[in-house]
Amino acid sequence: MEACKGNPGSFGTLPAWPLTISSTLGMVQASSQATMSDSTPPCLSFIGIVDFSQEARWLYMTDSVVDLLGFEANELYGHPSIELVHPDESMRVRKLHHDTIRADKAAALVYLRMRHKDPYKGYVLCSVSRTIVHNVVVGSVSFASPGAKALHNASTAQEITVLAPVSESFQLRRWHDPSPLPPSPRMFDDEDEDNNSEITYNHLPSQSFRTALILDRFSLRCNILYCSNDLLIDSSDSLGRSFFDYVSRNSETNVRDWINLVKGWGVNETGQPSDGGFGFGKFALLKEGRESEEPSPEPSSRIRNGGRSTRAKNSRRNSVFGPRPAKTVVRVTPPQESPDDSVVVDAIFSAHSDGIIVILRRASS
Repeated sequence: MEACKGNPGSFGTLPAWPLTISSTLGMVQASSQATMSDSTPPCLSFIGIVDFSQEARWLYMTDSVVDLLGFEANELYGHPSIELVHPDESMRVRKLHHDTIRADKAAALVYLRMRHKDPYKGYVLCSVSRTIVHNVVVGSVSFASPGAKALHNASTAQEITVLAPVSESFQLRRWHDPSPLPPSPRMFDDEDEDNNSEITYNHLPSQSFRTALILDRFSLRCNILYCSNDLLIDSSDSLGRSFFDYVSRNSETNVRDWINLVKGWGVNETGQPSDGGFGFGKFALLKEGRESEEPSPEPSSRIRNGGRSTRAKNSRRNSVFGPRPAKTVVRVTPPQESPDDSVVVDAIFSAHSDGIIVILRRASS
């Protein structure tokens, strides 16, 4: 999986989209049935990164976007993500995007509708996660459906917002929250539009020192596919390396268990990889990395050759020509962990159809 590449262009070639749909839940069911009938097992979530601009332009998305919304990644790169949101919800999404940045939020969920490339599929009901990572918003877009997965995702998220007029199955909250989640939203009136027009993105600052990693979900090494910045580790040096190269030996067992756990959460009802909520942990990060895998053992000197061992042949050769000079063997020792290289970090783990998101920040003392 690679970051999508392409040049920002215009959405002018896309078909016109209707401003209303007959039934959100009916559309979702029809879309699900059409996807399931495909011979290729569908991915039901994709990872996305958008910028701090008012339009929240796509900077990165994984290939499974085509399974959920019908667009290839290079068709969306550089385009405003807001243009995919249902018109009845777009103004609230703009304000939510602004508030998410200003409040430096993490592990937040919002339920909204996003349009499919195929006009006949209308708008898809989606669960969108978002976390502020210094100067970008990192998250995922997943197919939303009421039930056990929605309950699990709600129980692990730090905030839930419902914008789409959907079933109350998504109106979930923890006990003792100061107020319940808002009911299905009303349409905007003039006052709402005036308030939104005052929002400015001109001076939004970079936020907390956080780093986002995207890991290969289908590898035991969990290779790093994307690193958002150099605040904690070198982004260019980390690409392709095992994530566990940056985890101290004392923390490795726990971190492996956490990743395996969120992988198990990130499976839908049909057993396909999908989203699965958030897991929170703390471990010791190695800024320079290490060699997390043990070197392969050297082959034995007693290699059979035509029924005779190499050792026996060398013994006979030495008796005629004298012993050969000893070979100098240079062994490369993996760098030792240094206390100066280690930093304790808080981490948020979340699994998705084609990757694992890891959000890191320095742990508070």
